[in-house]
Amino acid sequence: MPNYGFVRVGAATPKLRVADPAYNISEILKIVKEADEKNVAVLVFPELSITGYTCADLFGQKLLLEKAVEFLGELLQQTETLDVLTIVGLPLMVEHKLFNCGVAVHRGRILGAVPKIHLPNYKEFYEKRWFTSGHVLGQSVSEINLLGQYVPCGRIMIKAEKPSFLLGMEICEDLWAVIPPSSYLALNGADIIANLSAGNELVSKADYRRQLILQQSARCMCGYIYASAGVYESTTDLVFGGHNMIAENGILLKESERFKRDSSLILSEIDVERLASERMLNKTYADNYEINAGSRNFVIVKTEFLKEYNIEDIGLERPVPPYPFVPGNPATVEERCREIFNIQVAGLAKRLQHTNMKHVVLGISGGLDSTLALLVTAQTFDTLHLPAENIIAITMPGFGTTDITYTNALDLMKALHVTIREIDIKPACLQHFKDIGHNAQDLDITYENVQARERTQILMDIANNIGGLVVGTGDLSELALGWATYNGDHMSMYSVNCSIPKTLVKFLVRWVADNIVNEQTAEVLQKVLNTPISPELLPPDTSGTIAQKTEDLIGPYELHDFFLYYTVRFGMHPKKVLFLADCAFKEKYSREEIKKWLKVFYNRFFSQQFKRSCLPDGPKVGTVSLSPRGDWRMPSDAEVRLWLAELD
Repeated sequence: MPNYGFVRVGAATPKLRVADPAYNISEILKIVKEADEKNVAVLVFPELSITGYTCADLFGQKLLLEKAVEFLGELLQQTETLDVLTIVGLPLMVEHKLFNCGVAVHRGRILGAVPKIHLPNYKEFYEKRWFTSGHVLGQSVSEINLLGQYVPCGRIMIKAEKPSFLLGMEICEDLWAVIPPSSYLALNGADIIANLSAGNELVSKADYRRQLILQQSARCMCGYIYASAGVYESTTDLVFGGHNMIAENGILLKESERFKRDSSLILSEIDVERLASERMLNKTYADNYEINAGSRNFVIVKTEFLKEYNIEDIGLERPVPPYPFVPGNPATVEERCREIFNIQVAGLAKRLQHTNMKHVVLGISGGLDSTLALLVTAQTFDTLHLPAENIIAITMPGFGTTDITYTNALDLMKALHVTIREIDIKPACLQHFKDIGHNAQDLDITYENVQARERTQILMDIANNIGGLVVGTGDLSELALGWATYNGDHMSMYSVNCSIPKTLVKFLVRWVADNIVNEQTAEVLQKVLNTPISPELLPPDTSGTIAQKTEDLIGPYELHDFFLYYTVRFGMHPKKVLFLADCAFKEKYSREEIKKWLKVFYNRFFSQQFKRSCLPDGPKVGTVSLSPRGDWRMPSDAEVRLWLAELD
């Protein structure tokens, strides 16, 4: 059954009684059973969850240590028929030394035990009073007898099948080390890291902890499950909040509410296929593996899940944002938008300074792309202390130009105080039709492309005439779909929008309207945002409004941007892209509609590569770019059959 590389995982904080393994196991079992019902594959509990973390000198009591192991046996017995790989914490005595261990169990079998390596022994922590570092254990013991089973102990990883993943464990302070064990685990292939923790709460510590987990998951390109002790630990000196998190490659997928009085369980899915793609493309990962060759001696323990599930049927717990290119965190929107805008401005500014040009030329249509390009150019001239009138903005009405876009263009140019020029391209195009023997009533591709190339010729020639630079306006979405005329609007001298997809263009224009420009200009920008997207190369309808609407012809840009992101960024299977798009847009489009436009995307993406093989320079802004000199080098004559066949 398809799961598209998703592994459903959970982090849990059970209710707890300090030094009462029987009660604690009963609470753990409740959560394991709930997790099994919810098709969880991996479930992580806090550090020393069978006894409680705050037993202090009671860890020296043999009764407590024996009962912890005894009730681990109860967990084994009660979960024999449950298909959840469960990771719990308990103290284990090995060769007269006590170790703080995480133990993984699955269907009545103990898969392995991992001791804590880095024992905090500063400020409020005194772990070396009771425990020995697992580093010592790894040097002398590789297997222990636990409840009659011979169990790998120390440097182990768990290799699971159905779903397939490789899991490693570390415990609390291990993550705080200069080089955490998870770094070596990830280099040796671990897709998922489980951290059993007991992190006490201090002012602002939660923020630091969150940043640490996100950074480590990003650095290791892994999934990270963090389960921490909760409010029922002893409060003699400390308070524990039950701060649980699930992260993937720097993205926080799920986070628990802290200080809950009941047991808590958070769920999400980790996409191990996506992580594998990241590691395959990132050659630093492979280089680091070779450099750290001495860290490879891990024991691999295998297990297999029996309860197969179809992710299509059970759905995803993790969010699937419909607009992956658009900043998703409201708290950082202002910062992200300003950063994107500044990258565009810095790119154009450097090119102008290098060429010693004081003038630029842009074609202004009254649509989104040329609007953003003009806004970037205006800000660039302000940054370089150049006069706005050195921006030569040209509106070039053609056969499809409508009053609304014409008015938008004029109003915008006036609001930004640039030099306005208007050149009607219709006479030149009619003459060209006559010259090449084309019937002007035949509204075919020649009819459209003649207009696009005439506009580009005008821009280039005026730029030559004044010693200026032609700023391109086309965006990333148009490049992906080839929705540009070859050697027409496809060409410029510097393209500021080349890595900005259409959904982000809209977002940035709206942000500029809200944050940068005056009220008058903001009103113009709002009109542009409300205008249907169109190249306006075909005549308007009888009412004078736009007849040639791009999204009616090639599909919604919000879908194409989604397809582009997951296809180029992660190299995902078409079926997986379809599944994710269905999750993101199910309230707006049917699955059949999405599939229809996905096929259009693949057809156009492959067939139009020749246009991307000769692109003008322009700045990379996000993680997806189609520059033939950088991120995307694809043959122009590749076949699309494989991708289309998977959707049939």
